[in-house]
Amino acid sequence: MVSILTWLVLGLIAGALAKLIYPGHQGGGIFATIGLGILGALVGGWLGKAIFGVSATGLSIPGIIAAVLGAMLLIFIWGLVTRTAS
Repeated sequence: MVSILTWLVLGLIAGALAKLIYPGHQGGGIFATIGLGILGALVGGWLGKAIFGVSATGLSIPGIIAAVLGAMLLIFIWGLVTRTAS
């Protein structure tokens, strides 16, 4: 149970920070922010381990940084996917 709460808190922090840092307007409410943050934490942690060999998990500074960077990457990809041709 504690593990799930840790992921939710990390997801909330990472999603909120990614939305603050990333330029432009991103839609979505609190649940989208948490979901984006959780997915970002997974992506950021996986990329950090695959590329740098560093395991950054949990509520630590490296874990939050990896999660925020992963969430920003997902925001960028989501923007590319949902961009409408003008």
